[in-house]
Amino acid sequence: MPSETVPARPYRGMSPDERRAQRRTQLITAAIKVYGERGYRQATVKGVCEAAGLTERYFYESFANSEELLIASFNAVTYTVYREITQAAQTVKRNRTERARAMLRAYFTALQREPRSARVFLVEIRGVSPAVDEAFDLALQTIGRGVTEFVARPGVKPDELLQAGVIGGTIHIALRWIAQGYEPPIEKVIDSALRLGMVLVRKPTP
Repeated sequence: MPSETVPARPYRGMSPDERRAQRRTQLITAAIKVYGERGYRQATVKGVCEAAGLTERYFYESFANSEELLIASFNAVTYTVYREITQAAQTVKRNRTERARAMLRAYFTALQREPRSARVFLVEIRGVSPAVDEAFDLALQTIGRGVTEFVARPGVKPDELLQAGVIGGTIHIALRWIAQGYEPPIEKVIDSALRLGMVLVRKPTP
């Protein structure tokens, strides 16, 4: 008689899949903290697991290697900030310039509020491997398209190269601002980035 597979029983009200998802989230949260404090290249799987309160076997339950965890951490930070940016845009109904300003304020405020996350988002992601670079480029393309939808003139075909230039330029402004200890004041930084971003609002040259 064939044996039957016995379903795993819930533990503390959570299914095995829910527990795995919870451990994955713990590892990502710990990685953002560790990478933000020590840097990705100085971090170890053991260090991240200790910060998460988990053993290393649970790391390999969710991730094949440290690069996969870095990408997951980067995406967690990036798309959290992106949600804040889009929420800010949705509060401004008509004026595209003010909508862009609201988005930039949300972006720079998030970087200043969470310096460890900012380091993962802006610094630690660079030059690790082709797979990590691909994740970075994909995120920038997604954000570029989303930002353009909120600020560009209706009916105007987006210029993807221009989008990339604006997003990349804004990131470089952020990097310089962070390196200078979050100086000058945030409103001045927003003004500088807004002047760059306004090229997405202008009518294209025939």
